[in-house]
Amino acid sequence: MAAQAACTRFSDNYDIKEELGTGAFSIVKRCVQKSTGLEFAAKIINTKKLATRDFQKLEREARICRKLQHPNIVRLHDSIQEENYHYLVFDLVTGGELFEDIVAREFYSEADASHCIQQILESVNHCHQNGVVHRDLKPENLLLASKAKGAAVKLADFGLAIEVMAEQQAWFGFAGTPGYLSPEVLKKEPYGKSVDIWACGVILYILLVGYPPFWDEDQHRLYSQIKAGAFDYPSPEWDTVTPEAKNLINQMLTVNPYKRITAAEALKHPWICQRERVASVVHRQETVDCLKKFNARRKLKGAILTTMLATRNFSSKSMITKKGDGSQVKESTDSSTTIEDDDVKEDKKGGVDRSTTVIAKDPEDIRIVCPAKACHQLSTNSQCSARRQEIIKMTEQLIEAINNGDFDAYTKICDPHLTAFEPEALGNLVEGMDFHKFYFENVLGKNCKAINTTILNPHVHLLGDDAACIAYVRLTQFIDKQGHAHTHQSEETRVWHKRGNKWQNVHFHRSATGQISGATPFDFVNPHK
Repeated sequence: MAAQAACTRFSDNYDIKEELGTGAFSIVKRCVQKSTGLEFAAKIINTKKLATRDFQKLEREARICRKLQHPNIVRLHDSIQEENYHYLVFDLVTGGELFEDIVAREFYSEADASHCIQQILESVNHCHQNGVVHRDLKPENLLLASKAKGAAVKLADFGLAIEVMAEQQAWFGFAGTPGYLSPEVLKKEPYGKSVDIWACGVILYILLVGYPPFWDEDQHRLYSQIKAGAFDYPSPEWDTVTPEAKNLINQMLTVNPYKRITAAEALKHPWICQRERVASVVHRQETVDCLKKFNARRKLKGAILTTMLATRNFSSKSMITKKGDGSQVKESTDSSTTIEDDDVKEDKKGGVDRSTTVIAKDPEDIRIVCPAKACHQLSTNSQCSARRQEIIKMTEQLIEAINNGDFDAYTKICDPHLTAFEPEALGNLVEGMDFHKFYFENVLGKNCKAINTTILNPHVHLLGDDAACIAYVRLTQFIDKQGHAHTHQSEETRVWHKRGNKWQNVHFHRSATGQISGATPFDFVNPHK
């Protein structure tokens, strides 16, 4: 089926089925083509709400996707423009993320890593042959076609992709994901196709040992590492990796982009094209164990960012810093958050798409949900229901501990390094339990007779098997010591992480919207304030 604009209405060609994902101005639904019965994922964009620049980005993404037809790329099959909506019909990709699949395998070797990166390089090479630079290669954009064993790896999300002429090098703006950015982008130098190869080098490094070559909690130190190409192969995990694999990484993570290996050259590297002879076939259990932790960390970081953006009442200064060179970057080294600065001044419009990447230039800028990322949720809804109820139950237990003033019970449910955004923190991120202990010891349970709390409209977003985010409205009723009834309402979001068999609250964001002016989360028990 050709990827071209159709002159008929979408409903004439497709039957709409259930929702797979949603964004600020778009929704992804499964659809069935009437003429063939084939299933696809339809990204439905409400164009009435798009700013001019956002509409141009949408058209660019569609234009790029139309000309990319490769078995390792999520394919755009149809594009239909109607008066108020634009429909993009993509492959229905149901296998989930490649990195999540690896940790679920019974066997994983260096040869398997070689096969994975080969498929990624095949997709990148096809992009480069067609004058396209992806600019956002990372684990979240590497999906599997299905849950079948040996399913093809698919490159997804071309929202940041650009078109270049031949081997053109130019400044196309600051874009990408912190841990995968190339030195030339960080130096704000002209760049081109080679930025994708650098990201492939980072991904290959992770595929082999389960952790990234560049890492630091401080973003400036992280960027300094990348610009210097400062990485190594520490013992003992790298001792069992073949020299050929390290050689390919070295050629990918070459600081000088003009000396960096190309996708076509990498595909001819012995470790790729002669893997049966060169790559080790020994199971790498340590890599799988490290990759599990790496996956959990990036999912959790994404959930925390989702939590902060979902409330949208925090100061953007806590998330964005303006550097001396004029670019805006996110302060933390969140491995899954994309940043973009096109160096274009514009009106701030739109909303936050919490299902894909985040634009750092404007936290409320638009990114439209990638259908391929949402599709793998199709078969998991019934399986996730019990876990959602478990998260709601844990949240209720935590609030009950607060109502009872039981700090011991509270600490058992919370991570010792719990981070929180709360109104009384004056827009700052606080960490640890001391900030909360003060209220338990001095306020809670001392100034009221009875407390009743109701959780309204709880929404749980699961992130794998061991992380989740819950958003809800907390309605609290209490009787003060004078016998007067009070009601307080707040919007809260909590990020939960499962360690062993125990859920712990690791991040909390609360926006006071109740009837008590200037209320803190514990003011409902302090009527004398």
